[in-house]
Amino acid sequence: MEGIHEEVIKPTALKIAAEIKTLTSYKTMYGDLQKIASSPSVKKDEFKQTLHQAMKDHGLETKFRNSVYHLIRTHNKQSKDPVALLNKASNQWEKRIHKSLNSMCTDLETSLAKTRPQSEQEELLEKWNELSTYNLDLSKYRPVYAPKDFLEVLLTLSGYAPYTREDEPKWEFAHLPLQVKTLDQLRKVFPEWSNGEPLLGVNPNMPSSVPGFATLEAERISLGERVAVLGYAPVVQEYLKKGSPQCLRAKLWSQVLGSEIKPAETEYFSQLKKDVLEIDLMIDKLIFKDVQLTASNDDQYFVFEDLLYQVMLCFSRDSQVMEILKNSIGNPPTVTIKGKQTSAESITVFPPSGIIPFHGFSMYATPFCYLYDDPAQLYYTFRSFYIRYWHRLHYISTHSQGIVSLCLLYERLLEANEPLLWIHFRNININPIRVVFKWLMRAFSGHLPPDQLLLLWDAILGYDCLEILPLLALAILSFRKENIFQVNTIQNVDAVLADLSTISVIPLLQLALMKS
Repeated sequence: MEGIHEEVIKPTALKIAAEIKTLTSYKTMYGDLQKIASSPSVKKDEFKQTLHQAMKDHGLETKFRNSVYHLIRTHNKQSKDPVALLNKASNQWEKRIHKSLNSMCTDLETSLAKTRPQSEQEELLEKWNELSTYNLDLSKYRPVYAPKDFLEVLLTLSGYAPYTREDEPKWEFAHLPLQVKTLDQLRKVFPEWSNGEPLLGVNPNMPSSVPGFATLEAERISLGERVAVLGYAPVVQEYLKKGSPQCLRAKLWSQVLGSEIKPAETEYFSQLKKDVLEIDLMIDKLIFKDVQLTASNDDQYFVFEDLLYQVMLCFSRDSQVMEILKNSIGNPPTVTIKGKQTSAESITVFPPSGIIPFHGFSMYATPFCYLYDDPAQLYYTFRSFYIRYWHRLHYISTHSQGIVSLCLLYERLLEANEPLLWIHFRNININPIRVVFKWLMRAFSGHLPPDQLLLLWDAILGYDCLEILPLLALAILSFRKENIFQVNTIQNVDAVLADLSTISVIPLLQLALMKS
């Protein structure tokens, strides 16, 4: 039986081993392994056992295990879309975005990509740590698209008749051939919440049930410190299901995402900065404009404006993002860099990351400013989060964690668990998805207070699941339904839901899952 098991896993093991060799950290890990293998603690006659023990003692086993863990999770996120109609809609949307970019360039008489004059490079470098003082005329620049534009595209999916069933209402996403969970199934996904277990974020003074600790928070800090020292990503992930204390969150998030920075990462980040200084991309202005329209106008985030410019500009140049997400983000155009001598280097994917920012895009990064002062560490944790989750929220796919599935899950949960609210929306002719879509697409960033948002994102990491977002949207509507019943226009519904500053995320989610 053991021989059969080895035969089954051998191809997978060989594939993972080959992919580990492509990691930037491989050379360092391999060098460390060679040193351990040649040390006195490894015996020739008991090579396998003593090498394994030595790897454990030096923390190398954990490093290799984490590398495998992160590789497998990345692979799970890459899948081609099996439904033709969504592929078609995705391609049409992508062409529309590219056309909009080109039209803007024509109107503004500028290029998608061009070399920066030396004087401009020097000024940008001088102001790198205070980019809010960098003088740009952005008056004629506008976001390529906003969440409401993307929603309109998603709603056209309902026009594809082949998937409509006679016994289903012609209502939004209900006819699409996608499987989403019921509330009972979600209770099994989140047993810690549905069973009413003590969680951080409910009551800061909640007493601990463990002897020796006055409060749950003190208990969680003690356990979290041991988890952080262990540094094993699956254990960190399990710990995050019950929430992280603020003092440990930065460390634990970087561990579970594999985003701790080493010399190679620092060097690469410096190269991205150099790319920003040398090449002027048209979307640089869109990034500046987006930060100014969102984070700079937010009482919670405006102090991080300079940091956000650095992170978002570097992200736009990161070709590794496009390489990792190549099966998930379409086909970015290639352009010639104006001002460069004709060569292979004068051609670039636009942008190199493959990601065109939309209105509010920078809000995916803003909460990380509360965790990290170092731009490079902030950058890599944000990038890992984006690669694992956020790209799902603004690309069309049939992925179970993609925006289309999340919209359908929200609709099904609302119809099944708040039928009177569902009927009210139908009676006043408001599509229920319209009142929550901006929350879903931005994962509530900019809508919830930072402390509540970070607790929500703890749960996303802990459960490796975006289905929490529509569940929270349902919980908020349930919480405010009496006020919603009193209004009959989309503007007034939005007004009822506009201020989420008093929302406590974890108690609301527990309440939604514990209802009988």
